[in-house]
Amino acid sequence: MKSMWIEKADLVIIGGGIFGCAIAYYYSKNNPGKQVVLLERNELNNAATSRAAALMTMVRSKRSYIPLTVETFRVAKEMEEELGETLDFKTVGMMHVAASEAKVKDLEELLEIAKEFDQEAYYISKEEAREKAPWLKVDEALKIGFVPNEAYCDPYMLGTFFARCARNRGAKMLQGVEVLSVIQEEGTVKGVETTEGAIFAETVVDAAGVWAPILAREMGAGLPMAPVRSQYWITERADIFPTDSPMVLLPDAQAYARPEGGSLLFGIREGKSLVASPKEVPNDITDFVFSADEGMDDLVQNGERLARFFPAFYDIGIKYYVAGFSGYTPDSQLVLGGVPGTKGFLVASGCCGAGISVAGGVGLGIAEMASGRSNPLDFSEFEISRFGELDPFGEEWLNRCATARSNKVSG
Repeated sequence: MKSMWIEKADLVIIGGGIFGCAIAYYYSKNNPGKQVVLLERNELNNAATSRAAALMTMVRSKRSYIPLTVETFRVAKEMEEELGETLDFKTVGMMHVAASEAKVKDLEELLEIAKEFDQEAYYISKEEAREKAPWLKVDEALKIGFVPNEAYCDPYMLGTFFARCARNRGAKMLQGVEVLSVIQEEGTVKGVETTEGAIFAETVVDAAGVWAPILAREMGAGLPMAPVRSQYWITERADIFPTDSPMVLLPDAQAYARPEGGSLLFGIREGKSLVASPKEVPNDITDFVFSADEGMDDLVQNGERLARFFPAFYDIGIKYYVAGFSGYTPDSQLVLGGVPGTKGFLVASGCCGAGISVAGGVGLGIAEMASGRSNPLDFSEFEISRFGELDPFGEEWLNRCATARSNKVSG
């Protein structure tokens, strides 16, 4: 490692998940001749990124996320052309099933938001819904919306495309290097100390995922997020799960589903989400037991809600269980931008389960801020100081973030 060591850079990125790789891509692309170094203590895109369900939802109730996801779709095409390969986005559309008056109102607002952002969206009949998703029971549905241009993707591949295109432009992506501390003088960043030695830089981005609060605390910041478990299940293959079936959001069941190669991938919100202090999450996420029974107890407790819309739920076997930590915030907004009172320290974290879809916008915005230019995107709802003083490692704060995850009704 020492032979390829870089002692000085223009930008150091801590964390090689999809956010870090996207920032490296945009920075290297928009700042030719400048040196960006990304440091990852394990392997690129191997923690939360590779475990994501990767619903690329453009039309959502949080308007703040939409331009970020639109940018992800745009840059994905650009990278495909550059590499001469396909990311194979599955553009199957998203079906929104509203089975209560409250959710009908939410759906009507969602279709207005789609119109506002020039995204195609319309209502479909129960017959059309059954035809598109044979597994779905829509007898209780009051209104069903369909957004045809929504997609899902392979999150690891998308993260890898960002990394490869960044490397093409001279970005250094160093794996197996852990950042031990931020080198600073009275809140002004000077670089980072790592297991391989120091790298000096005037700008550092903390994109360390659920571990981001640990380094931010060194800079005097309490990041408003916590590691909360995300989990989903994949069924056995069956004819009722066509590969081109749309994704489905079931807000009345607090559940989502999407096709997965002839099977169904689905997630249900549990009543009390598992949360941990960032200090307690092991460096290698594969060492953490997310559920001793692979989520079966959660399925038993919450499955009845899903079974209303998925009658075969009790008959179809479960083949895979996937779990990981996502950085959740009480308002389900990202944690992006500069830390007040510091110079040269930026944060890209708090994905709230939407990290794959917003990665393009996060990468673009943070890279431009790191370049000293104005951010072309509106990050005002993502400000780090929006909750005031807080202890990101305290039990009260951790539970507050876990509750936000439990109450979530989107995918």
